[in-house]
Amino acid sequence: MHDPSTQGIIIFIAGITLLLLLLVSFIITIVYKYQQKQNTYYKDIETLKVSHQNSLLQSQLEIQEQTFQNISREIHDNIGQKLTLAKLHLNTLNYSDANKIIVQVDDSINMISEVINDLSDLSHSMSSEIILNNGLIKALEFEAAQLTKSGKYKISLSTTGNPIFMDANTELVLFRIAQESLNNIVKHANASKIDIRLNYDNTILTLAINDNGKGFCADEHRFGTGLLNIKKRANVLKGILSISSTPKICTQIKIEMPYENKPVL
Repeated sequence: MHDPSTQGIIIFIAGITLLLLLLVSFIITIVYKYQQKQNTYYKDIETLKVSHQNSLLQSQLEIQEQTFQNISREIHDNIGQKLTLAKLHLNTLNYSDANKIIVQVDDSINMISEVINDLSDLSHSMSSEIILNNGLIKALEFEAAQLTKSGKYKISLSTTGNPIFMDANTELVLFRIAQESLNNIVKHANASKIDIRLNYDNTILTLAINDNGKGFCADEHRFGTGLLNIKKRANVLKGILSISSTPKICTQIKIEMPYENKPVL
């Protein structure tokens, strides 16, 4: 038999051993749960990356699709008509009237020159290269110029703050938001004035697009595909989207998003 002092030591050692085992088990449990959370975190990150890349790809494809629609409309409504009119002038030349021939030929030359300029503009608008090569502001200026040429809208584009070049993908998504907003105005607003504003304020970029059209009920539950796409892209940019509209008066679509302030050199 063990004496009382030996029994005390054995009990003490057993207690310490049990505590160590409990501590080790606790540490293993903590590490296991941490690893699970870490694995979940990395999976979420990968899911977000895939989602972000898909959103970027979809934006690129939709910009191309919208560009091709614009080109088709421009060729049909503008370039085709000018060429048809130039052809008509040349086919109806009255060779007995020299002065009239000169006027008709000059008019035809002017129209063909306009067509050449229009085709040059269209070539610059192909896909998303205008953004990659010139940045968001130039792309918006080009888009505004194309709408102005239609003769249906008075458009103003203003930039305040210190403009920067951001990541091309970010600018691509921003441009698609603007393009989608303008497309909605053209299709639904029956507007005559469009105001596009960019404000670079330290670390926040604000893009606001206003029109004086007929407005709509700005209830998110009644958003169409266009507005839902705008909202989704704003989320991709971690931006705050606000839409305000007064029926029969005006509409404003505004996105505020964070950015890294690196001024243009």
